[in-house]
Amino acid sequence: MNTSPTTPPGRPAGTEKGALKREALLDAAESVLFTAGYAELSMRAVATAAQVRLGHLQYYFPTRADLVGAVLARVLSRSLDRLQPLLDPDTTVQPPDTAAMVRTLLAEQEDPRLVRLFTELWALAAHDDTVASAVRGFYRDYQDQVSAFVRRHRSDLSDRDCRSRAAVFTMLMEGASLFRSGIADHRSAATDAELLTLATTLLSAPADCLTEPPD
Repeated sequence: MNTSPTTPPGRPAGTEKGALKREALLDAAESVLFTAGYAELSMRAVATAAQVRLGHLQYYFPTRADLVGAVLARVLSRSLDRLQPLLDPDTTVQPPDTAAMVRTLLAEQEDPRLVRLFTELWALAAHDDTVASAVRGFYRDYQDQVSAFVRRHRSDLSDRDCRSRAAVFTMLMEGASLFRSGIADHRSAATDAELLTLATTLLSAPADCLTEPPD
């Protein structure tokens, strides 16, 4: 996987001090989402949580969509950092341990703050088109990463097939987060095992193992 998704929204930090300030603002945005929910995610609420003036927040993130986009970009970057030991071609044993990568992604769903963050962002996106655009951008980046992984290890697949598998994999994993987190249901060893098998197959099966249903 490429470990450099598209440039995060908002003004670049520029300096180490600026980077720390930017991270503190993103921490505050996550805190507001987790403690108060999407309805309270205003620029003023985030500035208050970060104990800065509204103008200071807007210097780094001019709009709420920029702020949400940056939060999502940081989530994706953190996930890629955790996956990197499994994906680095200099250290990964061939064939790649796709199951280990899926387990790592599933383990992220055991973080209640992360699951709550996404459920609140999905709810916010349903009411705000600019935020919805930022969320779609996140999933485009996410699917780009998954598609690149599939393409690298399954040279028999077309670019279209790689992209399709990446899209279905993303749907499967994101839907699973609602059920495994207890929001829609509770996780179980049996469903986790089935999920691992399905997700691993999507990423690693040869082209002739997954066929399209008849019209």
